[in-house]
Formats: sequence, C-alpha cells, structure tokens
Amino acid sequence: MKDDLDKYISRRKRRDAGFAEQFERGYQELKVGVMLRQARERAGITQEDLARRTRTRKSAISRLETRAEDVRLSTIKRVAHALGRNLVIQLVKA
Repeated sequence: MKDDLDKYISRRKRRDAGFAEQFERGYQELKVGVMLRQARERAGITQEDLARRTRTRKSAISRLETRAEDVRLSTIKRVAHALGRNLVIQLVKA
C-alpha cells in the first residue's frame, strides 16, 4: 500500500509543480512537529509539562506538534530549551 502511495506522489510531483511545492512545504511543517514531539517524548515529559515550562497552553503544544505551520523560530527555540536542547538551523541545497 505504501509503495502505491509513494508512486502516486512521485508521478503527481512530476506532472504538477504546484502540487510538488505544496507537498514539500506541508512535509517540512509536519517534520518539524514530529521532531518536537519526539524530543518531548525522549525527555519524558507530557504536553502539559512542556506547556508549563514554556508558559503556554497544552493546546498550543498539541497544535505545534501536529501542524507546525507558520511557527516562529523563537517559539521552537523556547521549546528546545525547555527540553534541554539547542536549536540548530541548517541551510541545504534544494
């Protein structure tokens, strides 16, 4: 099943540049949220604990982990520090 989906996405990206761009943007946003969730879980804390440490609401942490669109770097940095991590930004060739 996954192979069929991967094939479909690859074909669609080749045919439709707009789809390819939107897909990659959405994937990167999802990836940021997943990375933050994994870091929180590795730290052994709940969303509620993280919310307290960052002085925000649990719902904001949940939103950040599920759809990190338009998230500020300062927010990611604050979360990283609350998890005992440093934020590292890397520019890579597209």
